[in-house]
Amino acid sequence: MIPLGTSFGSYNHRRYTATRSSFSGGRAHKLVAEALDGSDYISLNLYDLSAGAQLAPCEMPAEKVIAFVLGYAPETPPKKQLAKTVVSDISVFTEIND
Repeated sequence: MIPLGTSFGSYNHRRYTATRSSFSGGRAHKLVAEALDGSDYISLNLYDLSAGAQLAPCEMPAEKVIAFVLGYAPETPPKKQLAKTVVSDISVFTEIND
């Protein structure tokens, strides 16, 4: 599943940045993704209607966006490294203000 907000991940041997937004109490979703090398772009809206889900790709075939959604693998940020950076930044900040 593509997480809400912005994430980095991979699809079809390329790295992407993907931004997923949710609206109307989770009944509408927007996804925009771009390959980091600029070679590909994905954009879609998905609506949860009373008649069922309605996929609205933005100027591209539905098959392309479906393949991307099914194949995208979000990266997991390295939490330990992130924590070390934050602790380091706090230490520097504390030293400057002492």
